[in-house]
Amino acid sequence: MKVAVVGATGLVGTRMLEVLAERNFPVTELYPVASAKSVGRKITFQGKEYSVVSADDAIAARPDLALFSAGGSTSAELAPKFAAVGCRVVDNSSQWRMDPTKKLVVPEINGDVLEESDYIIANPNCSTIQMLLPLAPLHKAFRIKRIVVSTYQSVTGTGYKAVDQMKAERDGKKWGEYPAVYPYPIDQNILPHIDSFLETGYTKEEMKMVNETHKILRDDTIGVSPTTVRVPVQGGHSESVNLEFEKDFTLEQVRSLMENMPGVIVQDDPQNNIYPMPLFAWGKNEVFVGRIRRDPSVKSGLNFWCVADNLRKGAATNAVQIAELLIEKGFLPK
Repeated sequence: MKVAVVGATGLVGTRMLEVLAERNFPVTELYPVASAKSVGRKITFQGKEYSVVSADDAIAARPDLALFSAGGSTSAELAPKFAAVGCRVVDNSSQWRMDPTKKLVVPEINGDVLEESDYIIANPNCSTIQMLLPLAPLHKAFRIKRIVVSTYQSVTGTGYKAVDQMKAERDGKKWGEYPAVYPYPIDQNILPHIDSFLETGYTKEEMKMVNETHKILRDDTIGVSPTTVRVPVQGGHSESVNLEFEKDFTLEQVRSLMENMPGVIVQDDPQNNIYPMPLFAWGKNEVFVGRIRRDPSVKSGLNFWCVADNLRKGAATNAVQIAELLIEKGFLPK
């Protein structure tokens, strides 16, 4: 299979290459694509060296699959060009997520929506994916009325420049002495601000969680109230999730449903200090769930804590899993 990775030199792009190799994805020809300044740069994939190529050169090669992680404007321009030559595109940006003509997919939850006519497929937001994976079976069993979620998102969600900013601050550099991507220092700080603010007071990141939840679960009646926060952690997002259900439940039912959900690992033994933490989720493909407990302030309420590597299941791994599903459905060559 001819595979292009657009944005191959970025944080998510490099993880996409790692995941393709780890999962033995059937790549026979690889076309790493990046910006003009990176063309010619060498990367290694499965022990072989490849040169970064331009998007035009990759399109001319007519790849079967293109994994995109290069930003919304790049996806808007290039994804249709790849699709026009018969290439299946899985896009990690927000460009196509809420387009009614495009599918927004977490394979374990709604992979059934994919059809042969789908040539541009959207990968959801990282914080949405990790929340919905443990939450989806609960919604099916008990019907969620309302979600209140607070996220604690690592700097890798912003990219290499954010990691560099935090490292510069930890090295003792003063504000103004280094390039900054955040409006304030991030080390020793917490920013209640991810993406730009809207007139409502919510950010675009928060509204992604609202709108994508409705689309993926195919239920616009669920109330979603998010607060997204950037924390000085290098890898892994964490979330505090509060749910109110229409039907009552037992904690045993909740744990069983989560434990049986593919891609979810329950770590829930607080008496022995066992609970999910980003330090130990880094580099793993699963969503880790713990601190599972009733909310005594509301009927049929539940709290849980979940953690995932935002560059893996929150981005690269989910994209590769979508591609694997396309193979399974016969829409891509094996």
